Parts: sequence; structure tokens; C-alpha cells
Amino acid sequence: MNRLQISNPPLEFMIIYLRGRIDRLRNEDLSRGASAVEWVVISAIVVGIVAFVGFTIKNALKGKANDVSNCIGSSNGDSSSC
Repeated sequence: MNRLQISNPPLEFMIIYLRGRIDRLRNEDLSRGASAVEWVVISAIVVGIVAFVGFTIKNALKGKANDVSNCIGSSNGDSSSC
């Protein structure tokens, strides 16, 4: 059964361990890595959308804040000027 006769127990353990890992890799479903990549891509897209929406809202609020500041600064007591 074991073609290689080794009398070193740690080395025998390492060979058996590596054979088991290789067999598991050969028989394992390869789509698991593709699923992880899909999750990374989906997460990157969601983060991009959130960043874009946040940037847009920030600029809109900054523009309105400037408008209010300019309105207050140029106020002459008349409420219809803004």
C-alpha cells in the first residue's frame, strides 16, 4: 500500500497530511472561489453606489447651506428677498 517505506514518524505524518490536502483539493467543488469573487464584486458595486449617493447628497446640502448663508448675509430685513 505505502510504496515509500519511511521510518521517520513526523515525515510520514507530513506525507499523509499533504496527500489528504491534495485529494481534498482535487475533489472539492471549484465554484466556492467563484462565489467569493462574486461577493467581492457585488460589495464593491454597493460601496461605489453608496459613495456616489453620499457625495451627491453632501454637495446638495453644501449648496443649499451656501444659499442660506448668502441669503442671511445679504438680508436687509425684507423676507421676500430669498
